[in-house]
Amino acid sequence: MTDHLGNHIDISVTPKRIISLVPSQTELLYDLGLEESIVGITKFCVHPFHFKSTKQVVGGTKNIKIEKIKQLNPDIILCNKEENTPEIVAACQEICQVHVSDIVTIQDCLDLINDYGVIFKKSTNAQRISDKIRFHLNNFETFIKAEKVLKVAYFIWREPWMVAANNTFINHLLELNKYQNIYANLERYPEIELKKIRLQGDPEIVFLSSEPYPFKDEHAFEIGRKTHHAKTVFVDGEYFSWYGSRLIKAFDYFIELRKRLRTISN
Repeated sequence: MTDHLGNHIDISVTPKRIISLVPSQTELLYDLGLEESIVGITKFCVHPFHFKSTKQVVGGTKNIKIEKIKQLNPDIILCNKEENTPEIVAACQEICQVHVSDIVTIQDCLDLINDYGVIFKKSTNAQRISDKIRFHLNNFETFIKAEKVLKVAYFIWREPWMVAANNTFINHLLELNKYQNIYANLERYPEIELKKIRLQGDPEIVFLSSEPYPFKDEHAFEIGRKTHHAKTVFVDGEYFSWYGSRLIKAFDYFIELRKRLRTISN
């Protein structure tokens, strides 16, 4: 089979020693029942919590410890086009085969779950996870029909100020939630000038994500001075940016967030 970038993956022998360099994919592996096969993770792989003490940490998503990875003798290393650099992927390919995901839509997520089910001989578990995601998605789509469109900006970083824009999984989920992203005309994660936010689209809601930047109240106040009437809301970034099995919980979170926004707006 091939990964999302077209790289060949040999599945004639099921990989038994897995290194995951992507937090959301680590959680997915656990939910697929592959805990015993995971030998290496990143320092950002916080779910499940006990992995920090039971698995070998091989660095971050952008800065790996290649010698640690070699010592773990992996059969396969799991990467992501957005999370890991091309240099990291190339270095890992010198050690063993590498699967690189590229996630922009929910369908991409479902395809990845299916891929892992095939690669690791966990197709039944993969189908169960996919079915749960589809079930919660269907319920959410029924709920969101009655909600109005809100103009939003979704911030991910400060100094420089950065937002989620077009061709990202975050923007895909914003659209699904009927949030009109004022930066959707830009690509990926652009740096923006905060003083021009009203000229860009004058959002009704500004989302401050819990990751990767730890936004605080003073940052919300700083943004508020530039937007005037916009409401600034802290949101759980895992639900807007983690794919895989995290989506099972995400749609209930989105419903509760919408209900909270109704209260804020009134």
